[in-house]
Parts: sequence; structure tokens; C-alpha cells
Amino acid sequence: MKKRIALLLAAAMAAASLAGCKGGTTTTADTTAGSAAEDTAAADTGSAGGDSKLTMSWWGNQVRNEKTQAALDLYAEQNPGITIEGQFSEWSDYWNKLATSAAGQAIPDLVQMDYSFIDQYVKNGLLVDLKPYMEDGTLDVSNISENTIASGTVNGGVYAICAGINAPSLLYNKTLLEENGIQIKDYMTTDEFMDVCRQVYEKTGYKTNIAYYNAGAYLDYFMRSYDVVLYGDKKMGGTVNDYLPFFQMYETGIKEGWFIDPGVFAELSIGSVEQEPLVYGSGPETMSWCAFYNSNQLTAIQKAAPEGMEIGITTWPSADPKKSGYLKSSMFFSVGAHTKNPEEAVKVLNFLTNSSEANNILLGERGVPASSVIAGELAPKMSDVDQEVIRYVNEVVTPNCSPINPPQPDGASEVSNLLNQVQEQLCYGAYDAATAAEEFFNGANNIMNKK
Repeated sequence: MKKRIALLLAAAMAAASLAGCKGGTTTTADTTAGSAAEDTAAADTGSAGGDSKLTMSWWGNQVRNEKTQAALDLYAEQNPGITIEGQFSEWSDYWNKLATSAAGQAIPDLVQMDYSFIDQYVKNGLLVDLKPYMEDGTLDVSNISENTIASGTVNGGVYAICAGINAPSLLYNKTLLEENGIQIKDYMTTDEFMDVCRQVYEKTGYKTNIAYYNAGAYLDYFMRSYDVVLYGDKKMGGTVNDYLPFFQMYETGIKEGWFIDPGVFAELSIGSVEQEPLVYGSGPETMSWCAFYNSNQLTAIQKAAPEGMEIGITTWPSADPKKSGYLKSSMFFSVGAHTKNPEEAVKVLNFLTNSSEANNILLGERGVPASSVIAGELAPKMSDVDQEVIRYVNEVVTPNCSPINPPQPDGASEVSNLLNQVQEQLCYGAYDAATAAEEFFNGANNIMNKK
């Protein structure tokens, strides 16, 4: 067990170099102050007099932090004797801290979980099987679809409940494009997307950021259009030539001048909503007209945008974006295996999933609610931006998508890190597209062969 935990910690450290959400789906926040020792101490859920102290950890932006803590405070208010301490971090710090607490046998009572890490955490015995609580009614899943429940299932057990449904989304400066007569349509192919990039650059000077240094999820999406599943059995899917079009897109943008200068990111926190070049920068030389995110992040991006900038939403480009598209759990809620009060932790999870009062606070910030009843109740109460997310998920993506790929295997974090490094070399001119494809494919296979 200790060896497996150590490996998990190593994987989390590798993931720390990424600033995205897996699946990625991810945003930044003010980081939680305090050392790992303080986190361990905070994980003590027992106290005198029958009271119970729980901890819940999540990654996210400030909007998520405020809404989640308010919902937890409401639960504590309605359940005297219960206190819930929220611990929030940016994406990279989150996984480092969670792995450290796991190694110290002090994983928080409730944790926000990502699709790409579920399998690893279950294999290491770090999450509670929720199925018995579903069967006895403590966790009500009667209004959650079987497919949604299945997304949190590992080896017959249910270890995570969907906290929101979302889809890959290209967010863009709608105001800028409309002012310059540039039209954006859903399901843009790669060639159509590059044509838009050229138009935007020629008319406005604004360049394009194609998931710079955070391209793992986009590569997975991109390759689906060629019927290539990114990860095979201890190897990468496809052949080296299958990956060439992905890197050629970057090479074209660099040669034609419309790809954003990678030096822009030297002083930025990559993956931070607040420092995303779509909404942060001094003008065309340091800003991008678009950003590769997920649908649930539209609200945070719009909030971070300068006054007067409206953010639009459409699908990521690929050779066949309808074939590439999928719905996914934006993130999950799980119960940590070290909790001293699993039943109370599950009750909190049930509250966040099924309580109208809680969801009137959360307002679908993590994505379209998993409960069909809650989703229906919230729709008319939500902001115009949130309703646009629901429209996008239900009307644009849902009718034209296919099942998501299996969870990422061991080694995926290292492969994503390698992709970032190769992408950087390409963007700075050290590699051409053919060299980048070869370096990535061969290096990624070497990583996977050792797992």
C-alpha cells in the first residue's frame, strides 16, 4: 500500500506541471494557506459531545469557492453539531496536497475528484464505495441517469457522483468578432478554424491560443476525429503520422503569425481563468481571441472578462468535430476513505446533489446538475450566461456526440507533460511539425511501455 501511495504521489507531482482540468477538464483559485501538517490535523472529524467536523477539498476559481462554502455553511446550519471546513486550491496544488494527505492517511472527508484520477485513487483504496449508501437511500440517485452514474463506477463499485455535466468548449471574444463581421459556427473543422484565425489576425491583430502548455485534453479530442483512442494498452493509439495534423496546426499558426507568442505566458499562471489571455492582457499583442476550456467555465471566464466583452461558446475544432464531441462529468464528488464519519459525509454529498436550497446557491457552477429534477428547477433561475451553458450542452453537444474515452491510465500525466514540452519546442521554432510528432509519439510510447 505504501508503495502504491508513493507512486500516486509521484503521479500527482507530475500532474502538477499541468494547469488544466482534465478532461479536463480546470481553473485556479486563491490557494489554501497552511502546510500539509495543518491539512492532516484538519482531517480529524471527531470531537467531543457528539459533534462532527468534516473537511471538504476542491479546486476551482473564486466563484466556485464562495458558492461551495456557502452551501456547506447552509448544511451545517441545518444540522447542528456539524461543521465543515472547506479547503480549496488551484488545480496543480490541489493534486499535490491530496496525494500528500493520502500518504499521511488523512485524505479529506469529501473530495472533488477528476475523471482521469478516479481509477488510481480507487486502486489505492482511497475512496469510499457509495453503492451501499445508494442502496439504503442515504444517497438518492433516483433522478440521475444510469450513464451518469456509470461514469463514476470502477469495478462494480460507485466511487464518485457527478457534480456537473459539461462538454469541451471553445470560448471566444464574441464582441470583438461581431464588431469585425467575423462569423463563428458550431462544429468548425480544423481548416475552418484556421481560416477564422487568419481573419481575426488580419482584421484585428488578435492572435490565437490553442491550449498552449495545456493541450492534453484537446489532443484526446482531436484524435477522436481520426478514430484514434489516445491511450491503448501500454502504448499510444494510432501511428506517428496520425499525430502530424495536430502539430501542423501549430506550425501553420507560427509561420503565418496568428499563433500567440509563447513568451506571453512567461509571467502568467497557465490555466488561470483570471490570467487567461482571452480576458487578460494589454491588447492584441498579448491577448487571444479564443480559449480552449469546458462549458462549465463560461461563467468564470465571463466574470473575469473586461467590461463590455461578451464571451461566446462553440465546439472545439477537429477534422470531424461531431465525431470528436462528448459529454463528461465536469468533476465528481467522492468520500475519502480515511473519514471517521462516512455516513455524514455521504449525507453532505446527497445535500449537494439533491437539495434545492443548496443548488440555488451553487447554480450549476460546476456544470449542468446531474439530477434532472434539480436541473429543471434551476434553469429559469440561472443567469443568462448559465442558461447559455445549458443550451449549449443540451442543444449543441448532446444530439451530436459519442461516448467519452475510458479514464486515462497510469502514465497519462507524464505523457501530457511530454506533450507540453514538445509543444513548447515547436512554438519556439526548435522543432518542425514532423519532428514534434515523432518526438511526442516515440517518447509517449516509451512512457506507456514502462507502466
